[in-house]
Amino acid sequence: MSVTTAKANAPKRTSFLYSKTIAPYVFVLPFLITFFVFFAYPVLSTIQMSFQEVLPGATKYIGLRNYEKLFNTHFYRAIYNSFIYTILTLVVLIPLPLVFAVFLNSKMMIFKNFFRSTLFVPALVSVVVAGTIFRMMFGELENSFINSLLGVFGVDKMKWLGSAKFGMLTLVLLATWRWLGVNIIYFLSGLQNIPAELYESAEIDGATTWTKFTRITVPLLKPVTIYVLTISVFGGLSMFIESYMLWSGNRSPNDIGLTMVGYIYQQGIEQNNFGMGSAIGLVLLAFMLLLNMLQLKIFGLFNKED
Repeated sequence: MSVTTAKANAPKRTSFLYSKTIAPYVFVLPFLITFFVFFAYPVLSTIQMSFQEVLPGATKYIGLRNYEKLFNTHFYRAIYNSFIYTILTLVVLIPLPLVFAVFLNSKMMIFKNFFRSTLFVPALVSVVVAGTIFRMMFGELENSFINSLLGVFGVDKMKWLGSAKFGMLTLVLLATWRWLGVNIIYFLSGLQNIPAELYESAEIDGATTWTKFTRITVPLLKPVTIYVLTISVFGGLSMFIESYMLWSGNRSPNDIGLTMVGYIYQQGIEQNNFGMGSAIGLVLLAFMLLLNMLQLKIFGLFNKED
C-alpha cells in the first residue's frame, strides 16, 4: 500500500519542482529573504527606535524628543565637518584622477603598469594602519615626519591635529592618498571604451589636445563621473574611522574631527543611547538621499529619452 502511495505522489512532487509558476518565486526567494532580514528590517527598526528611549530592559516611546535634541552645537559641528570633508574630497578626487587617467591612457606615457600598480596600492592598506601612520607623520613633535620636513626649509613646527584647518587638511590628504588610485582605475576603464576613431577624426579636423579633452573625453566619461561622484559623496558623508584613528578616539579637541557617523557612534555606542543614534542615522540617510537625487537631477538622468 505504501509503495503504491509513493508512486502516486511522485508525479505531484515532480510537477511542483518543475512548475513554471512556482520556479521563479523559488529563485528570487534567497534575495527576498536577504533583503528583508539585512535591509528592510534594520531600516524599519531604526525608524522605530528613533522615536524611543532605548535602555536595557526598558523601552518607551518619547515622540520627537530625540530629534529635538539634535539642535545642539555638537551635531552642527558634525554636519559641518562631514560636508566640508565631502566637498573638499570631491574637489580633489574627481578632477585629479581624471587627469592622471588621461596621462596613463596616453600612448606616449612610459611605465604605465608601474604607475597604475603603485597608485592603487594605498587602497589595499587598512584604514586603521593608514590612519595610524598619518597620525605619526602629522604629529606635533619636532621629530615627526612632516615637521622635520618643514624644519629643513626653516618653517616652525605645527600642531597639525590641534586646529580645525590643518586637521581637515590631514583628513583630505589621507583620503587622497587612499582613493586616488581607485578613481583612476574607474576613469581608465571609461577611457578605454572611447573609440579611437573619434580622436583620429578630431585630429583630421585640426582639434587641439584641450579641445579633444573637453569635447570628447569629458562628455563620454559622464556615466563614470556620475558613478565616482555618487560613491565619493557616500564615502565623504560616512567617513568615521579615519577621524577616529587620527585623534586616537572620538574626542578630538573642540570637535574638529567629529563627523556625523562619529556622532552616531558617540551617542549610540559610547553613551548607549540607541534612540538618539537612530535619529542621527536617519538624518544622515536623508542628507545622502537628497544629495544623490539632486546630482541625478543636475546630470539629467530623470529626463525622458527621445
